[in-house]
Amino acid sequence: MINMIQAINLALKQEMEKDNSVVVFGEDVGKAGGVFRATEGLQQQFGETRCFDTPLSELGIVSTAIGMAAYGLRPVAEIQFSGFIFAAMEHIYSHAARIRTRSRGRYTCPMVIRAPHFGGIHALELHGEGTEAIFVHTPGLKVVIASTPYDAKGLLASAIRDPDPVIFLEAMKLYRAYKEEVPEEEYTIPLGKAKVMKEGIDVSIFSYGVMAHVALKAAEEAKAKGIDCEVIDLRTLSPLDLDAILNSVKKTGRAVVVHEGPRRSGIGAEISALINEKAMLSLEAPVVRVTGYDVPYPLYKMEKLYLPDIKKVLIGIEKAAAF
Repeated sequence: MINMIQAINLALKQEMEKDNSVVVFGEDVGKAGGVFRATEGLQQQFGETRCFDTPLSELGIVSTAIGMAAYGLRPVAEIQFSGFIFAAMEHIYSHAARIRTRSRGRYTCPMVIRAPHFGGIHALELHGEGTEAIFVHTPGLKVVIASTPYDAKGLLASAIRDPDPVIFLEAMKLYRAYKEEVPEEEYTIPLGKAKVMKEGIDVSIFSYGVMAHVALKAAEEAKAKGIDCEVIDLRTLSPLDLDAILNSVKKTGRAVVVHEGPRRSGIGAEISALINEKAMLSLEAPVVRVTGYDVPYPLYKMEKLYLPDIKKVLIGIEKAAAF
């Protein structure tokens, strides 16, 4: 039984043991083992050339990783909090995401950028952003968000082995929220495949990260009111598992999308558009979005008002079911 931070640490350890080209670096990831201890023990086991600390420069961390990846290494770069990543966006958008296209396939960029993400822990400004839609809107990037320790280990292994750049966003609130059985031996979970957390026939709920658990709890309360929800954990936001989304909607005829990032142009908007384009005749009600708000992420006193919770999701479920 291990928690998510331990599962991430185990995945990094096993991938470094398996492949000498895997290197891990970032601010305080070496001797200290990272702010959340995700890289604890890696420097002691693999040495300072494969797990090392960097200067406080997100631009430098990412640009170094791009050069490493283009010339044969598989870097796993940690950005201490996802809100700090914007100093490196020019390199992510203009270089990491474009190397394959720019070189006509002669070069790829097999790198992973790990970053603690999302809110709910009463952190400071820029320490709890929900900015995943920005990366999804960047062609050439894959975007992964795990919601369980088991998934975190398997998805991170797949991300490290992938030939293209992967943004691996980790929900801080889930790091030590609970433990589950995670196999000691290595395994992978394919990128681009969603998971059915709960089957149902009345309303489909699509979510990821912390909100996948909120959606599951809301579905349990909806069940007591006679509404049988199906809960889908998307796991990978780019590429999306379109088949899983459409198959669920065609079964239930109703959809609710839950995410804590801003509403406008968010993942909910994309899923709603895809459902309208591909499964409109299966719909019995408009797609409902339960999201954060189109404002800067608030400081901790206002955090609970900003984030979707069980009550807000339940209202969305009832709205979809009653239409």
